[in-house]
Amino acid sequence: MCLTTATVIHRLRFRPLDYDSIPAIAPLLARSRSRTCDYTLAGLLMWARYFDYRYAVCRGTLFIKGVKENDRSVPAFSLPIGEMPLDDSIAMLRAYCREEGVPTVLSAVPEDRLGELRALGADRIEELVDWADYLYNARDLATLSGSAYSKKRNHVNRFASDHPEAALVELTPALVPDVKRFLDSLPVDREHATAMVERREVERLLDRWGSLPMDGAVLMTPDTGITAFAIGEVMADTLYVHVEKMLHDVNGAGETINKGFAAMMLDRYGVTFVNREEDAGDEGLRRAKESYHPLMMLRKYNVEF
Repeated sequence: MCLTTATVIHRLRFRPLDYDSIPAIAPLLARSRSRTCDYTLAGLLMWARYFDYRYAVCRGTLFIKGVKENDRSVPAFSLPIGEMPLDDSIAMLRAYCREEGVPTVLSAVPEDRLGELRALGADRIEELVDWADYLYNARDLATLSGSAYSKKRNHVNRFASDHPEAALVELTPALVPDVKRFLDSLPVDREHATAMVERREVERLLDRWGSLPMDGAVLMTPDTGITAFAIGEVMADTLYVHVEKMLHDVNGAGETINKGFAAMMLDRYGVTFVNREEDAGDEGLRRAKESYHPLMMLRKYNVEF
């Protein structure tokens, strides 16, 4: 809700962002001009509690309030998305922040929008060095062709040789109980604070599977049952891979679910790119993501007025 007269445009009314918000926010997220994962449904829903996301819709524009990605003690906003010109939506945010007595801070701003914000008066810009998204060529991941991917192909071939009756199937509501049991069986990562948050949110997402505009794949073998699964969503020309879990002691399981899910989505939607999100400073994740040879890093920034 918002009031649109010149004297009270700052009175945005934020409400909790949750699964009931999907009808209100999904059409506006589709208007995002960037390929970063922060403007996807699962990117918001899975982290709404952790980052305290709230939303408001005004004049066909989505405003999201939360905290800085690298400092949860500081209130921050996402870049507004929708029909309103950016100068108007930023003016509305600045007025809101003046009334609230907080600085106007935007977090996870895509690099390709910095010029517009500088022109509107942004005077402090900080790169979020551990939060850049890895963007890949979808066909490269779906085929693993070329010398750069020879080691990946070897792992996929090894998995196929060890498990000739393995199958990659669509994640359907009927498979959700088995996928949840598989998720519960995986070791708990206690070294990273967000790991348990992610696990709980994956379970919440699976509880609503079938009613969400998302896709998933499950890798199964006769001897081990579920060996890996992946969940993502497609927006425009990009597949966003939000979840990928596998048995790490099964040779080639990770490479096979990665390749198979990309191929499934390429065939279904004709996607051009795959966004495999950030590494959040995890060295193991960084090495794994770099080994697939990203086309580019989608860098993000905190921006303050």
